[in-house]
Amino acid sequence: MYRIGEFSKIGKVTVKTLRYYDEVGLLKPDRVDEKTGYRVYSTKQLLQLHNIQSLRQVGLPISETMLVLSGFDRQFVLEQHRREVMAEMDDLKRKLSRINYLLSGVEVENMNYQATIKEIPSCTVYSKIMTVPNYDAYFELIPAIGQKLVEKYPDLKCATPAYCFIAYLDEEYKEEDINVEFCEAVTEAREDFDDIVFKEIPAVTVVSVMHKGPYSELRDAYAYAFDWVEKNGYQIADSPRENYIDGIWNKEDEADWLTELQIPINKK
Repeated sequence: MYRIGEFSKIGKVTVKTLRYYDEVGLLKPDRVDEKTGYRVYSTKQLLQLHNIQSLRQVGLPISETMLVLSGFDRQFVLEQHRREVMAEMDDLKRKLSRINYLLSGVEVENMNYQATIKEIPSCTVYSKIMTVPNYDAYFELIPAIGQKLVEKYPDLKCATPAYCFIAYLDEEYKEEDINVEFCEAVTEAREDFDDIVFKEIPAVTVVSVMHKGPYSELRDAYAYAFDWVEKNGYQIADSPRENYIDGIWNKEDEADWLTELQIPINKK
């Protein structure tokens, strides 16, 4: 029999850890001296400790280690843990790829742009699919859509924070006859009317790139965003979105317009 100090030396584990294992029920001492309160461990418990250490050293949490020791399917627990570790490794590889991308000098060459990954929550929107003759047509078409909605549903409120975007539906870049879907988030759905449809947009993971300046220069932001997606182990999952934050409606100088490119992505 060993007192806790001796047992810790033989088992190569701290006394603090043994006391913690006792508290959580992972490894109780063989007995506790009634007079002194000293914890006493047996030789048999060295094997139990060794088993615990083997599981803990592969990163198995206390709760799952206790499951295995209580007789739960060891193979099942370890297979599940292996999947979690592999997912963590994939995540670390992507982080390493992003670090290498930053170190490559691409960020320096494109001082105006940086990429971040965001989770865009689900939201209710009203939408209109249309073909626009050119990008300048947005200045007339989009306000007209908003006015049409206000006339139909004057009490309908936009979501807070505001979120309106255009999704491009063509498979290639076009400067004329562009197929797009305009969406604006609102607090609730209403009955569809004319060519305006209310629907729920599912949550999505995107690469976000901020562009400050006129829309005519958005092409550079797109080139940067697509390059980032390709070189960081992702693939495009859906139509790119342009989220209009500041524009002609609140900024006189187009140099102050702020547009967020949102590229829906999946891991390769």
